[in-house]
Amino acid sequence: MATTFERQVSRRTVLKGLAGGAAALATGEILAACGPALKGAGSSSTKDIVIGYVSPQTGSLAGFAVPDGFVLKQINATSSYTKGLTKGGKTYHFKIIEVDSQSDPTRASQVAKNLILQNQVDMIVTSSAPETVNPVAAVCESEGVPCVSTVCPWESWYYAGLGATPPGTTQAYKYNTLFFFGVPEFGKCFVPMWNRIQSQYATDKVIACMWPNDADGNAFRMGWPPIIEAAGYSFIDGGAYPDGQTDYTTMISLFKNGNSDFFLNGPLPPDFNTMWKQASEQDFKPKLATVAKVLLFPADTVALGALVENIATDAWWTPYHPYHSSLTGESAKALADGYQSATGDQWTQSIGSTYSLFEVAHQAFARASDPHDKNEVAAQLQSLNMQSVCGPLDFTDGPAPGVAIIEPVGVQWKKGTNYPFTMYVVDNSANKSVPINGTLEPTNP
Repeated sequence: MATTFERQVSRRTVLKGLAGGAAALATGEILAACGPALKGAGSSSTKDIVIGYVSPQTGSLAGFAVPDGFVLKQINATSSYTKGLTKGGKTYHFKIIEVDSQSDPTRASQVAKNLILQNQVDMIVTSSAPETVNPVAAVCESEGVPCVSTVCPWESWYYAGLGATPPGTTQAYKYNTLFFFGVPEFGKCFVPMWNRIQSQYATDKVIACMWPNDADGNAFRMGWPPIIEAAGYSFIDGGAYPDGQTDYTTMISLFKNGNSDFFLNGPLPPDFNTMWKQASEQDFKPKLATVAKVLLFPADTVALGALVENIATDAWWTPYHPYHSSLTGESAKALADGYQSATGDQWTQSIGSTYSLFEVAHQAFARASDPHDKNEVAAQLQSLNMQSVCGPLDFTDGPAPGVAIIEPVGVQWKKGTNYPFTMYVVDNSANKSVPINGTLEPTNP
């Protein structure tokens, strides 16, 4: 059931922000089919269960896909995937086809269409921000192919595909599901950190908000204000700037003149890097920066160096999460340790979310009597309530049909020992099952 906090973001407020930009993702970017497709029908001519995986391996969001190769190797090595599934005396083997969205919505639509028409996939799984997830989901819904998405605010995904609906009206995807969280969960993660810093340092209760004119930015612009105001804060919107802007002087001046002691955002990573460096040069130094969509991964810290220290963000998966793989029983910590050992690189939280895409996919195929029956597989996705390496995933009890909520924790980047910076859990108000292992400190003392 939704809590009072979660209900603070109404469908009406989200709809207003998403109605304009989302429609383009749902319709305009879906490319014309090269040939006819049987919507919802089992069209695969082989016994293989073919899964397409779409992620932004290159482009501005490439940091999300860094562990893809490792995760896919782990998935393909599990007995669940190597042995396949036996149904009705037939053995179905799994085949995974990996493609790059290039962080571009039009490209994401195109590769999803190709997977359906050329590779005859039985399902597509996709991850990492609306620029990839939304157009892929829209194509799958149009073509009648089951799809599982993650690492995208559910509001952006839900309304991008279904369009604006009257308040109180519930529409649902037939072929799509998503596990992640939305603006209310960001609030449950960030507001407690604001409160702790504010009470400790007696700061002004003003939030500087960097929200671009894109799917995430518009969702945040509509969803955050009621949360901010309900928590007793005010905010300054820096303006709906275009992605790729290079000069943030006007925005920074607005924040400084408004005595903003807190910072909140949702931009593309390169844009934040540019803005944050300019903010330092222009002496905008909020007591606590709580950022979204950026500084989620170790590689993101390299570009900022010392400027990244004690910036707070959200984490949906860490080695500290007490969860296990439904495919092997392996713990989150063991999975992260295996990644570091195999690659020499620092663990990254998209390991868990990418891995769980294939946990969900396997569960749906295993429960279907015919894994090539797309309608049956899609129905199984909608009814799943399972445990995963990302934690419990219940697609029947989310804030919208087909949504399973992951509760995030608050983390900060601090100087590390084996690596330049390490992510520490500093607030678990939203997910008490994850232990705290760091102290919340001001970004700028």
